[in-house]
Amino acid sequence: MKYLVLTSFIAVVGLVLVLSGASSNSDFFARDFSVLLYGTGLLILGMATLIVYQVVQLRRRIRSGMFGAKLTVRLLLVFGGMALVPGTVVYVVSVQFMARSIESWFDVRVDRALQSGLNLGQTALDNLQHDVSGIAGSMAQRLAEEPAARQAGELNVLRELYGIQQAAIFSERGSLLSFSGGDGTTSLPQPPDSRILAKVRQQHVYSHIDSGPQGMMIRVVVPVNVLSLTETLRVLQLVQPVPARLAADAEAVRSAYQDYQGLSLSRVGLKRLYGMTLTLTTLLTLLTTVVVAFLVSEQISAPLRALVRGTRAVAQGDFRQMHAVSSRDELGMLTQSFNRMIRQLADARNVAEERRTQLEKSHTYLETVLASLTSGVITFDEQMRVRGVNPAAEHMLGVAPESLTGLLLLQWSHVAPGLADLANLVRERFHEPADGEWQRQVELEIAGVRHTLLVRGTRLPRGMDSGFVLVLDDITGLLRAQRDAAWGEVARRLAHEIKNPLTPIQLSAERLEHKLGERLSPADADTLHRATRTIVNQVSAMKDMVNAFAEYARTPRAEMQTVNLNSLVREVMELYGHEPTIHLLLTEDLPMVSGDPRLLRQVIHNLLQNAQDALSDHPAPRIDVATHVDGTMVELTVRDNGSGLSAQVRDRLFEPYATTKAKGTGLGLAIVKKIVEEHHGSILLDNVEEGGVVARVRLNRAQQWQEQEQRVM
Repeated sequence: MKYLVLTSFIAVVGLVLVLSGASSNSDFFARDFSVLLYGTGLLILGMATLIVYQVVQLRRRIRSGMFGAKLTVRLLLVFGGMALVPGTVVYVVSVQFMARSIESWFDVRVDRALQSGLNLGQTALDNLQHDVSGIAGSMAQRLAEEPAARQAGELNVLRELYGIQQAAIFSERGSLLSFSGGDGTTSLPQPPDSRILAKVRQQHVYSHIDSGPQGMMIRVVVPVNVLSLTETLRVLQLVQPVPARLAADAEAVRSAYQDYQGLSLSRVGLKRLYGMTLTLTTLLTLLTTVVVAFLVSEQISAPLRALVRGTRAVAQGDFRQMHAVSSRDELGMLTQSFNRMIRQLADARNVAEERRTQLEKSHTYLETVLASLTSGVITFDEQMRVRGVNPAAEHMLGVAPESLTGLLLLQWSHVAPGLADLANLVRERFHEPADGEWQRQVELEIAGVRHTLLVRGTRLPRGMDSGFVLVLDDITGLLRAQRDAAWGEVARRLAHEIKNPLTPIQLSAERLEHKLGERLSPADADTLHRATRTIVNQVSAMKDMVNAFAEYARTPRAEMQTVNLNSLVREVMELYGHEPTIHLLLTEDLPMVSGDPRLLRQVIHNLLQNAQDALSDHPAPRIDVATHVDGTMVELTVRDNGSGLSAQVRDRLFEPYATTKAKGTGLGLAIVKKIVEEHHGSILLDNVEEGGVVARVRLNRAQQWQEQEQRVM
């Protein structure tokens, strides 16, 4: 800002000197008047902008409450009043004196006389031009009555009759047809241009005064309208010189008037130039006043402002604002006392900071432990309001992060309606009079999937931070693994204990029928035959069930290799022939997957069999088999348009012997799930809004499987 003000001050002084020299040098003034005018205007605009900028900055300081701003305003008003009042008086008097002095240099009567003479000359020329136009109209009317062959002679007669110097007849295209000139004129006339001809063809009269080497000439062009339809329009052009005396007087008056106007313009320019010079000087005075006010206030308020900044910094916890003592007066003593106070506060703050750091470390360690736990942890205060929730608990309950923090147990249903039963259970158990721990197994449906949670609660010791702690463990996978292990053991026992006696039972029944069938009466033989068939059929059914359980128990380990899933689906479809109910929607350029082709064929076949069984009574069955890429996985979907799954079946869908069929063991989906898990994939069955069930099998890409194997190794 200081450099900008100094530069502006030097520029103003230089421009004032240039303007002073220009006012006494007429040649310089006439040549560079516009440059001086524009330069002066730009400098005035710059000075005004600088003053406005200073005022705006001062206003911002006042609004922000900056210390010293009001002092600057007071100094500005004092200095401004001292400079503005006398400066305004001098400015007004100078402007009035300058305007009257310059106006006295010019006589208004001369201006009026020159204007009257110019008007008189113009009127005389207009009358002469009007007379020539009337003669042209009369001659055109006379020529229109004469045949074309006699128009040349008639033109010469009429020219001499009216005393016209030159007369010529042109065609409507501008070609010269006849010419007559007086005073020995032999040069051919200049034909009218296309613009004049177009105007004449529209029956208009063209009249103009031209200036040339021969003086001022009146030129009139009129149409000659013929009566015959076989002849074209002709154009009559008259050229008549303006009397030399009249032309000289008109030119003299016009030249004198232009010179006087130039002087008048110089008069206006001088008035503007002097006015801008006075304005610039006044603005320079105001700017100097503003700058001095700012500088003086800055020198006075700088030490006080430093103390204010230090006070605010201490209030915000910053104790590093030490200020140097630059004087030995009262302000210096105040600064020294302030520095001593800051040092004492800094020492006290350091002690408190060390204690707070230790507390934060303990708190951070506890939060890290809670965030790393796989068990969910929720803490409550005495009013059963949630104080903290770790990420594992938020994931188990299916709520957004920090959505439960600060809520009462009774308000959990507002965040997730499915948590109402859990909230009631926790509230009842915590309000029991007996202290100590408690635990309960609870089932929750989160995102459409039922989970089993082991809920444990305990009361914190009574005191300042008393309250309750709730620990959640998702045991859904553990229970599922226990059920799978139990079903595997059942399958092995069935295969070992039941399958061996079935064959002797079947053979014994058939042997009894063979031995006793011929010895019995026909009625008894028929009864024996039906009983034997029943035994054989039931034994066969039990064998099938035992074989299915045995297959479930001994699912072989997958031998992983690169597999084209689309080709595998087409191979399985060959077993179904051209089944019209099955539609393939396979994605082209599908990435290769890692899997065992034999086991994956069994997965596809079982899913198709389940879909066909679900559509056995459907009037318009349809099965869609599709493949597509889903992020980093490849997905196979089998969708039918059946009646869908009930809520009871969905919870036990992948358990052995869980089926809605009248016949069957219910082991198909259980085997499919084991095969998919063996491939480190996932399977999900869900109802479709339009009706039916969709099975989604997600498998790893070949490259992704190899990367997982390498990480394991």
